[in-house]
Amino acid sequence: MKARIIVTLKTGVLDPQGKAIESALKSFGIDSVDGVRQGKVFDLEVNATDRAGAEATLKAACEKLLANTVVENYAIELG
Repeated sequence: MKARIIVTLKTGVLDPQGKAIESALKSFGIDSVDGVRQGKVFDLEVNATDRAGAEATLKAACEKLLANTVVENYAIELG
């Protein structure tokens, strides 16, 4: 089963990399972009027989390694 995990910083957490990207875009003349937030995307193949099992496996992966849940949120998409 194919899965995608999207990890983003929680609201209120400073994002210096997002600010640097926003500044770089503006330096290239792309002025209509504001509030850039940087994140991570993981594409995975999950060996599970059912959707619930796949979600449990992916949640464990996020909680243990892929996301720092103190400052990051994650979303799991199963396809």
